[in-house]
This record gives sequence, C-alpha cells and structure tokens, in this order.
Amino acid sequence: MNMAPNLPEPAYKRIVIAGGGFAGLRLARSLRNTAYQVVLLDKNNYHQFQPLLYQVATAGLEPSAIAFPFRKIFHHLKNIHFRYCEVMGINPAGKEVLTSIGNIPYDLLVLAMGVDTNYYGNENLLRHVLPMKSVSEALTLRNRLLQNYEQALISTSEDERESLMNIVVAGGGPTGVEISGTLAEMRKTVFPKDFPELSFNKMRIILLEGGPRLLNGMSERSGFKALQSLQKMGVEIRTNTLVHDFDGTRVTSADGQSFRTTTVIWAAGVTGKACPGLPAEVWTRQNRIRTDAYLRVTGLNDVFALGDIAAVGQHQAFAGHPQLAQPAIQQAALLASNLKRELKGRPWKAFRYRDPGSLATIGRHKAVAEFRLFRFNGPPAWLLWLFIHLMAIVGVKNRLFIFLNWLWAYVTYDQSLRLILKNKE
Repeated sequence: MNMAPNLPEPAYKRIVIAGGGFAGLRLARSLRNTAYQVVLLDKNNYHQFQPLLYQVATAGLEPSAIAFPFRKIFHHLKNIHFRYCEVMGINPAGKEVLTSIGNIPYDLLVLAMGVDTNYYGNENLLRHVLPMKSVSEALTLRNRLLQNYEQALISTSEDERESLMNIVVAGGGPTGVEISGTLAEMRKTVFPKDFPELSFNKMRIILLEGGPRLLNGMSERSGFKALQSLQKMGVEIRTNTLVHDFDGTRVTSADGQSFRTTTVIWAAGVTGKACPGLPAEVWTRQNRIRTDAYLRVTGLNDVFALGDIAAVGQHQAFAGHPQLAQPAIQQAALLASNLKRELKGRPWKAFRYRDPGSLATIGRHKAVAEFRLFRFNGPPAWLLWLFIHLMAIVGVKNRLFIFLNWLWAYVTYDQSLRLILKNKE
C-alpha cells in the first residue's frame, strides 16, 4: 500500500507534535484557531487517561471511559490535523519527522512521546511480567487475572492453584499502591462471590518495593500511612526488595526471597522512548531529553521536548521533574503561551514548575494527599482524589460514565465488567 501524510501546505508555520498524551494534547488544544498549522502524531487514535488504567485492569471501568478519540476532540478545528502513525525518528538537518506513513516536514517539532516500561535489560521480565502503560496492556492484565481464577477453579494441583491465585506487584509508587489496594478489596468483596468454590483466604497479594518505603515521591508520613492501610487490607509488603527474575511461575528477589505466582504486575520503572536522530549528548542517564528553560532540546532551536521524556534545565545533576501529569500539562501550557507570544513579537518566558500537590488512593475511604502546607489522609483525601481525577477526564460523557461506575461500585461493592476479551486464536 502506498502511503503519504497528505497534509495541506501550511499558511504560516507547521508545528508537529509527536505524542498525544497529557502534554501533546494540551499543546495542540491550546494552539487551536491560531496561525500555526498543528499536526499531532500518535500510534493510537485516542488519548488515554493513564492514572485510571489500573481500574480498567481490575474491571472497575470500561476502556472507552478513559479513552477519547483524537478526531472527535479536534472536530471543527481547521488548523489541527491528526495522523495515526508511529514516529520512527527525526532528521534535524532536513527538519523532517520520520514516521510509518512517510516523512513529515516541520518548522517546529515537539517531542512528547512519553515513556516506556523499563525492564532493566532482563529478558525474562520482558517476556513474563504484565506492564500497565496503555489500554491494551490493561485489558491484557484484566484477561490474565480473570483467566487465572477460572483455571484455579479446575486445577487438580494445590501448588498450581496457589500460583494462579497469588499476585505480585513490583513497584511501590502510586500505581503499585493503587492496584494493590484495589486487588485487596476485590479479594474481600468480589472474587468470593464470583468463585465461591475457591478459598481466597489463601490468595496472597505481595507488593515489592526496591526502596526503603512506599510512595517515594511523597512525604515519609504519606508513605507510612499507605503502608499501614495496605497491611490492614492484608497486602504483604516487602521494602528494600528488588525483583531479580521471574520465570513465569516464581519470582525471585535480589536478596534471595522467592514467591510462587503466575502474575507479576510491573509498576517498577520507566524509561524514555528512543528517538533516533537526536544527538547522543542530549540524553540523560535516565534516558530523558535535556532541554533549556524554554523547553528547547539542547543544541536544537526548533525542537522541543515536553512531559515525561523531558529533563528541563541545563544543570547536569537535575534528573527532571516528576513524571506525572501536572509537569507535562504546565510545560505544554507554557510552550503554547510562548508560541502565541512569538506571533505578537513578545519575548518568551522560562518554565518554572509549580507543584500543585500529590494524591494517591489506596482503597475505599483510604487515600493520602499533600498540598504544600497541608497533608491529610482518609475519607477527605479519598473524596478529593475522586473529584480531581473525574474532572481531569476528557469529555462530559466519559465523566458521567465513570461517576456512575464508581457510584455503583460504592453502593454494591461490585463491578460488572469482568469480561475475558481476547482475539480469536
């Protein structure tokens, strides 16, 4: 099949945005109805709300509730174009993006591809663990969880049943804490009703964290509150415990511990997505792209980096801002403002991150919140977490669906989306 981007010639400048996550989408929408031609590239045809992927993986939400088609978002915006493709690299000298549908010339390029799961070079982890960075990966995890209990029900081996029922979560950040808490609640209220023949008292949920405490990006107090809450819910927590290997049936840690399971949920690390064509010196040791205070990639005046992949600032010791939604959104908002300022001949402003606070949910009525001088936990933090995440979802209909799902689950202690959906073999 012959393919080409088939883009109209820009009237002024063409801005190509690689990646439609929080940063890329915010930038594109902020430049609507301007003199710029905006071209958004993404390997999916939808924006996905990553903070709630774990709820798709645990059958709490349907995938369409946290995903929104780019083409619907850009209805009636004539200066914004979307192309469904993969970015293969860039040619800075020729000012082209190399994609799976052909080369796309740019006047300005914005790299906002986000990050990939980091397996730290371990082929067994790559082969066997279950990551959760996309809707498709969340669905794969949901299928695995449900299939495991169906298999456990008909297994004649006690060892095999134990392996199928146990779950290991690698990584004690917000994602690891949130999915561990959700699984603990399902073990108590959902799984026993679906599989009354199985004894869920024997099901183990084991959270492994390589550092000394949970929620390393938050205060020690919040990490301790999360630890206490999860332990009360029956989650086994091992800090200072790095996953060394997983062969599909048994996890081994670097300190020699061993855990029998067929399911390892990998929330233990990320790495920047490769972008061939960028100079080697712009990459940090964490595989992020070094930029100046105006978000320009070091040494390239017409290429910018935003979001998880960007390490803003020239100081070599600075690893970059937290890889969360807020830094990405703030960077995109500033770049959009600066591009509009350029149209008016006004000087650009430097980026300065304003930390709005941090939230992490653990389970029903259990969450931790930090906002500068205020730190609290329990039901108020849980309600605030629900409200902020609900308001951040794209689309009124999606917000309504999520609210109704959450309300139903709250009242009934149940979810109705436990479907095993897979391709025909």
